[in-house]
Amino acid sequence: MALEPVVLEQLSDAEVMLRVAQGDDAAFDYLVDKFRRPIISFMYRTTHNQATAEELAQEVFLRVYRSRESYEASAKFTTWLYRIATNLAVNNARDTKHERAEAQVSLDEPDEESGSTMDVADSRPTVEQEILRNERMTAIRKVVEGLPERQRMAVLMHKYQNMDYKEIAAVLKLSESATKSLLFRAYESLRESLKQYL
Repeated sequence: MALEPVVLEQLSDAEVMLRVAQGDDAAFDYLVDKFRRPIISFMYRTTHNQATAEELAQEVFLRVYRSRESYEASAKFTTWLYRIATNLAVNNARDTKHERAEAQVSLDEPDEESGSTMDVADSRPTVEQEILRNERMTAIRKVVEGLPERQRMAVLMHKYQNMDYKEIAAVLKLSESATKSLLFRAYESLRESLKQYL
């Protein structure tokens, strides 16, 4: 039975996913097009490797497709999507811990979506400013990577995906107050560890 054609942009993401569950491949393509870049960006922040980020994003959408028939619109679609992405990112981090320790990539690279960076450099930094900036960014990267996994994921979702406490709580399966507390502890750890650079 063919589904009635609709303008997918007029539906909520959950409604589009329900169409995917009914066999609407165009609806699935729409969701992939809409969320591919944000998911790659999120995965890049967790892996610091573009190829790995793209592979993991592909795996996220593969899992979305495989789970289409069991999908229930009880939560926001993005909550469900980022829960899948977070689980994959955590598993990847656990499996590649030794490789991440050797990676020499900083978090100051611009985010593909927003173009924002963790630090805004002067347009013409002096050599001394550049050295200090690189030192600070290396320190920030090490401290963020050293956070407990849940804190790290919460910071990445909050800082780079612009997700609010409620969305992060749903992804991590925590209460909103526990999420606020988790982020508070994470940011306190970052402030304490990086106070010489702030």
